[in-house]
Order: sequence, then C-alpha cells, then structure tokens
Amino acid sequence: MKIVMIFDQIQSGLGTKDDRMVPLTGKKEAVGPAVMMQPFLKEIDGHVMACLCCGNGTYLENPEEVSRKLCAMVKKLKPDVVICGPAFNYADYAAMCAKVAVDINKNGDSRAFAAMSQENEDVIREYKDKVMIVKTPKKGGMGLNDSLKHICQVAEAMAKGSGDLEKLRQEVCF
Repeated sequence: MKIVMIFDQIQSGLGTKDDRMVPLTGKKEAVGPAVMMQPFLKEIDGHVMACLCCGNGTYLENPEEVSRKLCAMVKKLKPDVVICGPAFNYADYAAMCAKVAVDINKNGDSRAFAAMSQENEDVIREYKDKVMIVKTPKKGGMGLNDSLKHICQVAEAMAKGSGDLEKLRQEVCF
C-alpha cells in the first residue's frame, strides 16, 4: 500500500513554529511522524512513498491555492491513501489537514483522512462530518503509539475499501 503524508514545517523537520513561510515542497522518503509509524506500517504492508509539506503561514496566506497544489501533487504520485497529519494540537496545521483531506477526497482518485488532538475542537466541529479525523494526543501527550497504530489501521481500511472503516470511525475517530 502506497501512502503519502502531509505535514507542516514542524512535523516535516523543515522548521520551527517561527519558520511559518516554508514553501510547499516534498520529500520522497519518510520524515517526522512517518518514521515513528514504521513498525505499524509494516503490520499493514504500508510504505510512505512521499511526505508533502509547507509552512503554516504559507498555507494561511492562500489556503485554496496550497490545497489545490497539494491535490495536484497527490494526483501525480497516485498513492492508495493520504494521511494529513498528525497535527497534534497545532490549530493552523489541523485546519490545513482537514481542508486538504476533504479536497483530496473531492478531487482525486486517492482517499484521504486527517489526524489531530481534541484541542482542535473548532476544526473537529467543522470537519468531522466531512472527513475522517483520527484522534491523537496533543504534542508530548500519552498514547502516541496507540494513535499511530490507529492511523495505520484507518489507512489500510480506507485503501482496501474495507468494511472495518465504519467500525474504526466509531472507535478511533472524532
């Protein structure tokens, strides 16, 4: 199963919270949380083929354009599934994850979902009926391994069109 992940500048390792204007870019390797997910990806025969990213400020400056470009990049890569996040408790990044996941599902051949913590309640309230959002702890919170495993389980079910998807939505999503 081929997976693309979408990150902000922090999760991609390209900057800090102050480096908000990192341009849209990609890496054809696992970075950030994708590296931590490796043991769980092996369980589902998953492979992160690319990580796409941009700074929060870059996204906020023109959300429609950034989302359109990310959708085009995903379409070109043809993954089985796109994981937007985990955004943890970073509000701007959570908003990007949810919007981009919705847009990929509307405009592409790949399926997408988001992952974030409950601290992003406004984003969750706005998007939970439009896209699957897997629960994660806030940055540094307890339960990260469980949520990474859940992210991989949702990715597998989504890529395979499995009947487990609705069960997972009830158990591990907002």
